Amino acid sequence: MSIIAQYGDVFIILACIFGFFMAWGVGANDVANAMGTSVGSKAITIRQAILIAVVFEFLGAWLAGGQVTDTIRKGIIDPALLSDDPQLLIYGMLASLLAAGVWLFIASMRGWPVSTTHSIVGAIVGFAVAGLGVDSVGWPKVGQIAASWVVSPLLAGSIAFVLFKSVQFLIFENRDPFAAAKRYVPGYIFLVGFVVAMVTLVKGLSHVGLEMSFGDSLLIAIGIGLVVMVIGILMENRVDRAKRQRSNSSFDFNSVERVFGVLMMFTACAMAFAHGSNDVANAVGPLAAVISVVDSQGDVGGAAALPWWVLILGGGGIVVGLVTYGHKVIATVGTGITELTPSRGFAATLAAATTVVLASGTGLPVSTTQTLVGAVLGVGLARGMAALNLRVLGTIALSWVITLPAGALLSIMFFFMFKGMFG
Repeated sequence: MSIIAQYGDVFIILACIFGFFMAWGVGANDVANAMGTSVGSKAITIRQAILIAVVFEFLGAWLAGGQVTDTIRKGIIDPALLSDDPQLLIYGMLASLLAAGVWLFIASMRGWPVSTTHSIVGAIVGFAVAGLGVDSVGWPKVGQIAASWVVSPLLAGSIAFVLFKSVQFLIFENRDPFAAAKRYVPGYIFLVGFVVAMVTLVKGLSHVGLEMSFGDSLLIAIGIGLVVMVIGILMENRVDRAKRQRSNSSFDFNSVERVFGVLMMFTACAMAFAHGSNDVANAVGPLAAVISVVDSQGDVGGAAALPWWVLILGGGGIVVGLVTYGHKVIATVGTGITELTPSRGFAATLAAATTVVLASGTGLPVSTTQTLVGAVLGVGLARGMAALNLRVLGTIALSWVITLPAGALLSIMFFFMFKGMFG
């Protein structure tokens, strides 16, 4: 107990620095995944993507990221095991933040899209095994997370495949594609509005204190979907008139791609908000744990309400990460796997968003990164194996497998370092 009283301020300062570093990694890696399809399809430029993410990721983190964070997140460790040695939790959380931050830094420099959630989970598992023993870890929970490596890309890829095939069949292969686009695109616009609203309500705004049931979220999302559809129809009509003024041809493929480009702007904004509200917890969860234990003088069993400044620190770190290093992972997801157009990017983004919604409804643990990569893969497969860059896919798969053990090993190393420094 005297260690916490003696070094309490130092622990909080270190936790803030490491939390910011981890949030930087979330921005450089995970946010880049969310923007990759929009940039890769040329619906928006990298500069616009960064601007959208700066605004909406920060708003999401600040306005909707403030849930009450359990001292030990995700049921990986039993808090009772640490009641006699609360300082071990502080060493472990500091080590976990630093380990996950270092791994995300390495992955972002290499342009690998890895899961920030899996990075922090691997790090917490590592410290638990090193500090408390193998039996202290909730292995069924870890097994669930490992299973999501296969489940989330498969699910997102399947949805993206079906979505893009439907776009091809209903619009691009029609005898009068422009008339078909006029007929069917409003339906896709509704889908975008509906699914992205569901992502935001289910994954994001549940943290604000708005206790909405899945059914309430469903009704509100349908309303938002209808509003977005009306806006989309108005925009689509503007594209139509501009084309006919310039040309007598009944259709130009660019017209439909431009409509899908408008949709990508909607999806980019809302996905950034939902992502900021959800994944900021990866950086500020362990930070909240350290603040809670220090403030309560060693009580590890309680829950910590996040101070407002912690969310600003997390949101700020995410923004800095995206601005400084996000372009590398954006390039991998947006252009490295397969060539994207706005219609393909739309199918991939909507599939990823749908997977997140399904996962939230069923309690399945999924990674934003893996759903997006799986969705881009599904769109590529819809055009045949030749459309895929298998070398890039192999590198991505390897980086996913390495993430958990890499986080764990780095965390063990840092845990013993902190234990030696303060013990």
